[in-house]
Amino acid sequence: MATALSDTELLARLVAFDSTSARSNLDIADFLAGYLDGPGARIDRFPSADGEKVNLVVETGPSTTEGRQGLVLSAHMDVVPAGAGWSHDPFTLTDGGDRYFGRGSADMKGFLALAANAFNRASATVLTAPLALVLTYDEEVGCLGAQRLVAAWPKARSLPRATLVGEPTRLKALTRHKGHLTLRLTFRGVSAHSGYPHLGRSAVEPAAEAVAALSRLRRQLAAERPEGGDAFPETPYVALNVGRIEGGEAVNVIPDRCVVEMGLRLLPGMAAEPWVERVQEAIAPAVGGADWHLEVLRFTPALATREDAAIVRHLKGLLGQEEILSASYATDGGRLSELGLEPVICGPGDIAVAHKPDEYLPKADLEAAARLVDRLITDFCHV
Repeated sequence: MATALSDTELLARLVAFDSTSARSNLDIADFLAGYLDGPGARIDRFPSADGEKVNLVVETGPSTTEGRQGLVLSAHMDVVPAGAGWSHDPFTLTDGGDRYFGRGSADMKGFLALAANAFNRASATVLTAPLALVLTYDEEVGCLGAQRLVAAWPKARSLPRATLVGEPTRLKALTRHKGHLTLRLTFRGVSAHSGYPHLGRSAVEPAAEAVAALSRLRRQLAAERPEGGDAFPETPYVALNVGRIEGGEAVNVIPDRCVVEMGLRLLPGMAAEPWVERVQEAIAPAVGGADWHLEVLRFTPALATREDAAIVRHLKGLLGQEEILSASYATDGGRLSELGLEPVICGPGDIAVAHKPDEYLPKADLEAAARLVDRLITDFCHV
């Protein structure tokens, strides 16, 4: 095991890795595997299909317990691109007095650092129930690492049910979040010189009609109140967003291809297929006889952890929280629940600053979260 670092020192090391989702994560994963490789630690690597990325599952304590006791701490290793507008180097942790600045400081390398240190401390003790770290890749682009982990996980092997996913929630416990269905709509036309438009067929024009139809569908959905929507008071409906349009080569060429990408934020319990059909039904009348195709890019499932789960009841007591909270974004928790885990989303920092320039993590949040994780390990792994 590597020399122990403080939470702040470890956070600085993690922020220094440019683990943007478009890059390989092998460097940060190898560093963490080395840092966690101490007495009693069992490290498993679950690589992506191309071997360029890897999930880590690191366990200590008993390998199994009756009733799946113990605790899982989950974090993703990737970050969103830094972008422009930073006052500091985004990949250098900067002390701002009462906060730390850096890409991923809140989302979610702060939790990753304190979870790794808590794991190492716990490994040096005698645990009566397992403690596991589940560290994933590509959460930011559709929870792809968690999806791969679920598919590759041995059926005969189990993890503890109680799971803390340390996304930035200002240390409030969330038990529900929406899923995300991402679709791509492709139109095909025939290219030609724009001076002779009768020789071609535009792919952009029917795509524009489709976007108008999707805008009407978006407004219709915003007026609906599906079952379970009251758990999301800010957006108690399926939210649709047309996020990307690309088409054409030049202004003097009839465009032969146009792509429209959209996302729908589905509520817990909603399957993807009916929503694909509903989007198709909205588009078809608007585009006439155009050549078009709709495909599913990815589906990140929603999360709805039962309110009487042990981790939910325990966290509410520790935090003094009475109300069950929810989020309109997706996390790895939705996928991890497919392994029989019972995830609660709770961690330091604020999601409102997570994808912006000058992302920051309050020092007080980091310290409070470290105390909370230590307490959970005591309560769930010394039973």
